[in-house]
Amino acid sequence: MEKITAAITSVGGYVPEYRLTNAILETMIDTNDEWIKTRTGVSERRIQKGEGLASSDMGVEAVKNILQKKGISPDEIDCVICATVTPDMLFPSTANIISDKAGIKNAFSFDINAACSGFLYALTTGTALIESGRYKKIIVVGVDKMSSIVDYTDRTTCVLFGDGAGAVLLEPSTDENGIKDSLLRTDGSGKPFLHMKAGGSLKPSTIETVMAKEHFIYQEGQTVFKVAVKSMADVSYELMQRNNLTGDDIAWLVPHQANLRIIDATANRMGLPKEKIMINIEKYGNTTAATIPLCLWDWESKLKKGDNLIFAAFGGGFTWGATWVKWAY
Repeated sequence: MEKITAAITSVGGYVPEYRLTNAILETMIDTNDEWIKTRTGVSERRIQKGEGLASSDMGVEAVKNILQKKGISPDEIDCVICATVTPDMLFPSTANIISDKAGIKNAFSFDINAACSGFLYALTTGTALIESGRYKKIIVVGVDKMSSIVDYTDRTTCVLFGDGAGAVLLEPSTDENGIKDSLLRTDGSGKPFLHMKAGGSLKPSTIETVMAKEHFIYQEGQTVFKVAVKSMADVSYELMQRNNLTGDDIAWLVPHQANLRIIDATANRMGLPKEKIMINIEKYGNTTAATIPLCLWDWESKLKKGDNLIFAAFGGGFTWGATWVKWAY
């Protein structure tokens, strides 16, 4: 019996129209364009505007993008996995809501929350389901409406984040292409340095938690930066070593778009030149679970069958990981 691998056979994406530029942020908080670009690499970020719009409304656009490109009926989808830290609501899952809005009726759907590493965790989960032989078409969505949990009076965090969605279709493959290997890691002792204080069972929402601004992102930037630089670079290098890959073998590094300096450190550790790195942080900012699939969406036309890609991410929790993909189309 031939070994089944999970191959990415299509990508979709969506970003809102509204651009929150550094120039606009200069009118809102004590910051400036040069300071933001030097420290983060961000020039603008997309923000979802409009009453009653949520993460699912962006996620469904990325899913529809795939269905249309592939000419697939929603009824053919077996499973939808959504990576997000900004679900529409605690339950039902945002994946359920996306499935309903996309007309996907024959699938099971669920969310994964691993912060900025969520897409890699979801991709690895979807890969295992395809490799089991029981499922033929799985859509993995990374989506976040970060503007819903950002304090726009906190200049250390509000310059970083944007809204967006990306998705991939996973299908079985029997050739050498597909998801080849993943290394995923967790260190829960990172909780104090990057989290949202209130809104969960530990600290349910009250008037007091809202007034204390405890429903926004809390981040100790320097600590997170130091751990992220080391973790994302080390896990990517370890994945390459484990599979006897060198920088010459890699066509593209697809890194989580958190900070340009973290991306550069990861590429240096892997021995990759700048021209092999997918970077779109300047126009989208950090869209959390959406950054990696949005890179694939932006670069899809440049990818060639058989290209070796390394996906790498680091997120709150702490969570981090790397995935080796051989491009399938």
